[in-house]
Amino acid sequence: MTDTYTPPKVWTWNSESGGRFASINRPIAGPTHDKELPVGKHPLQLYSLATPNGVKVTIMLEELLAAGHKGAEYDAWLIRINDGDQFGSGFVEINPNSKIPALMDRSGKEPVRLFESGSILTYLAEKFGAFLPSEQPKRAETFNWLFWQMGAAPYLGGGFGHFYAYAPEKWEYPINRFAMEVKRQLDVLDRRLADNEYLAGEDYTIADMAVWPWYGGLVKGWLYEAAEFLSVHEYKNVNRWADAIHERPAVKRGRMVNRAFGDPATQLHERHDASDFETSTQDKIADQAAE
Repeated sequence: MTDTYTPPKVWTWNSESGGRFASINRPIAGPTHDKELPVGKHPLQLYSLATPNGVKVTIMLEELLAAGHKGAEYDAWLIRINDGDQFGSGFVEINPNSKIPALMDRSGKEPVRLFESGSILTYLAEKFGAFLPSEQPKRAETFNWLFWQMGAAPYLGGGFGHFYAYAPEKWEYPINRFAMEVKRQLDVLDRRLADNEYLAGEDYTIADMAVWPWYGGLVKGWLYEAAEFLSVHEYKNVNRWADAIHERPAVKRGRMVNRAFGDPATQLHERHDASDFETSTQDKIADQAAE
């Protein structure tokens, strides 16, 4: 960095921060407009986008259905964050933090709102008794890695991802600082996975579903076009784990739901029934173009 910034005594918001997401960043909370959310036929109503955080939940729901939990049928509605859908009044009622994903469970007497992906994964795991060990120490180990992801991923996304891919200029210090941290995190995972098939041990759990969209996506080359820069090939155990999870049919379906970018053949903007995945690519493109 060539210029030195001297912070003012009191920070004020007098201009956009710059970068790809500048238009939706602001220092205040609350809705910006009135907009009710749609409600489909299933008790579980998901409002999301297929970012790594959103994919965690759609993978979980598809895995539950694949395991025979019919009560996990869901409607998935697309929230276009670049258009500010997350600031609509209906969305803010579910998640006052205005971040995807958000989920409503209408299966009981009183609707249950859920926000924060880790909270949603835990709720669904406990509701259906799946992908979360019931006995210790496996249960604790699952939560160890689930919460590791909650604390670690902001350094990958908001830290490295922002300064490497989205900031208006590429500055040496933050890129180097966060690249170092992301590589340290990959080493943490690689050491864990050297002697364990999955993060919590021999069982596939919500910890894997939380970590994989971020760190699996990174080593698969899907995040920030940074695989070569970070030499992700060095982390052999993470790559083995990432490939194994990617081969799961439910994971492949989960990655498609609420996806509105990339290859049209990988996109399913909304999901209301399992048969939605069977729609031909041509029909899918035509239907979504008419939205």
